[in-house]
Amino acid sequence: MKKYFIVPLALTVLLACNSNESKEGKKDAATEEKKDAAEDISSNPDYQAGLAIVGKSGCLTCHKIDEKLTGPSYRDVANKYAGYPDTIVTHLANKIITGGMGVWGEVPMIPHPAMTQEEAAAAVKYILLLKNK
Repeated sequence: MKKYFIVPLALTVLLACNSNESKEGKKDAATEEKKDAAEDISSNPDYQAGLAIVGKSGCLTCHKIDEKLTGPSYRDVANKYAGYPDTIVTHLANKIITGGMGVWGEVPMIPHPAMTQEEAAAAVKYILLLKNK
């Protein structure tokens, strides 16, 4: 009689322990997928639109993502303005259109009057997405 009681009890304990581990493994995998999705900014519409504008507007002549060229790197710009309110997008978009000097050194940023306010804002939104986490 004891055999019939001990064997099912042991199996129940083993199954309960095994079941909990697989749930935790699934939770960890789901958490990792969410982190990857949050870190993958390339699916963000602002990223895609801004990247297209930056690519066609000649911005990459003076700027790179992670390296200073003639102008600051996009990542440096994003990190500098990361804590600013949303109004910074309009301010920086205006700086792209009208040009500027002094914030990043002595070399002026040439004006880009052919860019619309919407295009410049899209470029800024793209750049701001590149901040370090």
